[in-house]
Amino acid sequence: MLAFITSLRHPRNAVDYSRVEELLLETLHSVTQQTSDDFVVIVVGNREPSVELPDKVHFVKVSYGPPAPRDVRVSRSPFIRDKGTKIGVGLIKALEFDPDYVMIFDADDFVHRDLVQFVGERPGRPGWVIDEGWMYSRNRRAVRPISDFNRTCGTSFIIPFDVYGVPTDLDVTASKAEIREAYGERISKIIGAHKWAVEWHAERGRVLERLPFPGAVYHVDTGENHSRNELSGRAKPISRALAAEFGIPSRNRLVTWWSCYCKTTAYRMAEPFRPVARFAKRALVGVKRRLTRR
Repeated sequence: MLAFITSLRHPRNAVDYSRVEELLLETLHSVTQQTSDDFVVIVVGNREPSVELPDKVHFVKVSYGPPAPRDVRVSRSPFIRDKGTKIGVGLIKALEFDPDYVMIFDADDFVHRDLVQFVGERPGRPGWVIDEGWMYSRNRRAVRPISDFNRTCGTSFIIPFDVYGVPTDLDVTASKAEIREAYGERISKIIGAHKWAVEWHAERGRVLERLPFPGAVYHVDTGENHSRNELSGRAKPISRALAAEFGIPSRNRLVTWWSCYCKTTAYRMAEPFRPVARFAKRALVGVKRRLTRR
């Protein structure tokens, strides 16, 4: 069995929490369209979803405070600790289902529909890393292939469950401190973060295999990405076949092409002005923070 586990950001750290839930539902549609049903999905968050979740999805509510009490933008360390602790709770919940492997995924990305079948046909492997995938922008309705996918996107590892050292003496009501103590450095190395996870595993004698096909789609330009990455430069309209493989909501092909063309052209025209726009944006954010603290 493969357990898919994700976490939701705290409502106080969201621009629009209803948008967070909308993105989650799209992602869950992708995850649950697997061609094999030998999987379970676990979502950990601070607020019960206001919408009905698909079958095989289990929600775990935690009462942790926000990692950044006053700001939507969360710095890296608090973000990793918050995400890692919630995923740690999700791993404890997964004990109920006795999974063989775990895939930690971001709650706005998309995954390939054949992942569960692929993993189920290869028991006993050391795990897989997704180093080839796609970057997708719904704003542009366009995609671009990206290499070193695991350096960019957290939806990039399928790891044996026992590697995480899930504590059996804690339950999902455990405190943050208890969760972090139980998992130790795994919280910041392979649970809440992903960039150097390949090296972390290799140092401990676990050489991950490369997934032989693009296994995930990194969804950017959502308005709720912690990284705030964008799909810049050249990209191509997403095809129906690709959208179907990953369960990405599709639109009329002509509308898709025209939208991509217009937005790509507009992006190129605006390119010389982007440094000025970024400077102005940072200045406005600084002013907002100072006013909020008064």
